[in-house]
Amino acid sequence: MANKNNIVIVFDFDKTIIDVDSDNWVVDELGFTDLFDQLLPTMPFNSLMARMMKELHDHGKTIEEIKQVLRRIPIHPRVIPAIKSAHALGCELRIVSDANTLFIETVLEHLGIREYFSEINTNPGLVDEQGRLIVSPYHDFTKSSHGCSRCPPNMCKGLIIERIQASFTKEGNKMKMIYLGDGAGDYCPSLRLRAEDYMMPRKNFPVWDMISQNPTLVKATVRDWTDGEAMERILMGIINEIILSPEEEKMLSSDHCKISVGIVHEPLVPLALQVPLSLVK
Repeated sequence: MANKNNIVIVFDFDKTIIDVDSDNWVVDELGFTDLFDQLLPTMPFNSLMARMMKELHDHGKTIEEIKQVLRRIPIHPRVIPAIKSAHALGCELRIVSDANTLFIETVLEHLGIREYFSEINTNPGLVDEQGRLIVSPYHDFTKSSHGCSRCPPNMCKGLIIERIQASFTKEGNKMKMIYLGDGAGDYCPSLRLRAEDYMMPRKNFPVWDMISQNPTLVKATVRDWTDGEAMERILMGIINEIILSPEEEKMLSSDHCKISVGIVHEPLVPLALQVPLSLVK
């Protein structure tokens, strides 16, 4: 086992580890897009997915059919090497996602990377006695609100990040966090990161747009990425920066640097060096 280096890397799942939204992927691939679009304006997204899983079951779609669809979900070929390299360097890897446990576990197991993640925080997705997938909210908003106005009622990722931070503080570890995400739900956790942490928003996606509106609200160093190739390169650079160059990392995290730089954009890569998207079979 690799030595722990007190770096915790938190990945969103949809459009971060995988290159699409897993909920939409399953609905579209199984032919229920029209019903999904019809119901979308009428209820919270998490409740909608619970309803869609009922519809799939009622129309004879099995859990195995859902898993088969998930096993052909598109992922950039450099994402898996990035995850394995980060783990080998001693980083602890976790997932914070608004998908569900069955979707995430199925994909990670198919890709052979489940063992690299110490924790998955997501909406429970359990199969009942009738073989139907029951998707429940991470925060049970029917009993009480999580109290965050920025986030959907079923999940505040910022509260999850605060819990992770508190657990390391309690253990006396000086943890540094790297957070990767793309969606609006990843903005709240970006505001909970500290000056010594790193935020990696996917460029031209909602969380990147939200951070760009006022970069000084995010205390962490912000470095954007575009695809799996860029994710791997930038993530490895940050890890090595933290491990090998603590003084340089400290300078890059300073308030002066953030005010003058804002989001650090990834360098342009010649087209000949870029890795194309592919489907993992």
